[in-house]
Amino acid sequence: MNILKPSKIVLAYSGGLDTSVILKWLQEKYQCEVITFTADIGQGEEVEPARKKAELLGVKKIYVENLEDSFVKDYVFPMFRCNTVYEGMYLLGTSIARPLIAKRQIEIAEKEGADAVAHGATGKGNDQVRFELSYLSQNPDIQVIAPWREWELSSRTKLIQYAEKHQITITKDKRGEAPFSVDANLLHVSAEGKILEDPWIEPQEHIFSRTINPLQAPNEPTEITIEFKKGDPVAINDKYLTPAILLKKLNDLGGRNGIGRIDIVENRFVGMKSRGVYETPGGTILLQARRAIESITLDREQAHLKDEIMPKYAKLIYNGFWFSPEREMMQALIDKSSVNVNGYVRLKLYKGNVIITGRKSKNSLYSEDLVTFEDSNSDYDQSDAKGFIKLNALRLMKNKKND
Repeated sequence: MNILKPSKIVLAYSGGLDTSVILKWLQEKYQCEVITFTADIGQGEEVEPARKKAELLGVKKIYVENLEDSFVKDYVFPMFRCNTVYEGMYLLGTSIARPLIAKRQIEIAEKEGADAVAHGATGKGNDQVRFELSYLSQNPDIQVIAPWREWELSSRTKLIQYAEKHQITITKDKRGEAPFSVDANLLHVSAEGKILEDPWIEPQEHIFSRTINPLQAPNEPTEITIEFKKGDPVAINDKYLTPAILLKKLNDLGGRNGIGRIDIVENRFVGMKSRGVYETPGGTILLQARRAIESITLDREQAHLKDEIMPKYAKLIYNGFWFSPEREMMQALIDKSSVNVNGYVRLKLYKGNVIITGRKSKNSLYSEDLVTFEDSNSDYDQSDAKGFIKLNALRLMKNKKND
C-alpha cells in the first residue's frame, strides 16, 4: 500500500542538474530525510563529485558504490548469451542498466528503513517504466516518487531558475538549452534529444565520445582472439580478465577502430518513436564473436530456437521486465544452451567492421569429414538425399496437382 507522505526517501542520484534539483524539491515538498544513491557502472566520469554535491545539499546518508563487475557479470553477460538485439540494431545499453540500479536502490531503502524511492526519469521515456517495474518487483509496497510527472518544472529554463534560487551548482554546459541528452555506462553511450530530434539531420562528430570516426580509424586492422567459457568471454589474446575489465578492453579496441556506432529510430514502450545515436564498441565485437563461437558449438535447432525467442527476450528487457518470471524462464533456457559454448574466436577490427577470421572449440559440432567434397569415410551417404528430398517435396507435388 502506498504511503501518502513518506518518512524517508532513497533517490537515484547522478549529481547532475536534474537529480540535484529533484533532491532539493523532495526535501522541500515532503519535509523528510532524503538518502542519495549513486551507482558507478562505468559511465566514464568521476562519481565522487556527486557525494560532495549531496553533502552541500544537506544529505546525511550518501551511498556511492562501484557496481561495474556486477553490471557486466550479472546483467550484460547473461543478456548477451541470447545475442540480444532490439529491433535489429539496439544492444540495450541503457535498458540493461536500470534493473541493477533499481534493485540496489530497494536494498538500500530496506536497510535504511525508507518507505519511498525516487528517480529522475521523465514522463515521456522508457526509463520511468524500467525503474518502477523493477522497484515494484522487488518491493510491492514501496512508494515510488517520479518528480517529472508531478512538479511544474516543465522546461530546462525552469530547472535552471530553480537551481539558481536554491544555490545549486550548475555546470556551464548545462546553461541554456542542452544540445542533447547523454546516458553512459560500461556497455554504451547514448545521445538523444534536441539537435538529434530531426531524424534527417546527420549526427555531428562531437556527439561521439567513445569511438573514432571509422573513416579516420587506422589503416591496418587490429587482430584479436577472444576465449569463451559457457557462453561468456573470459580472455582476450590469452589474457584472462574480470568481466568489467574485459568489456573495458573491448571498448578500447573497438573505439580505436571506429566500431559500434548506430543511428536509429526506435519504438518506445510508452508509444512514441525516438531517434537515438548509440556507441557500443565492445558490445558490437562481443555480439559478432559470440555468434561465431555458437556457429560451431550449438546444434542447428538450438541455434534456430534462440534466434526465434531472442526478439521476445529483447523486448522484455527493453520494456523493463528484467525481473519478470517469463524473462527468468527464458534465461534458464538460454543459459542451458550456453553450457558447451566454449572455445576461441579470432577477429580483425578494421574501420568500423568486425571481421571473423577463425573459430575453434573442443565442443565443436563441425565435421570436416562430413562437409568435404573429397572422398571420406563419414556416415553421410549422398544417395540418401534423394528420398529425403522426395519426402519433403510430397506435399508440394500434391498441391500442384490440385491447382
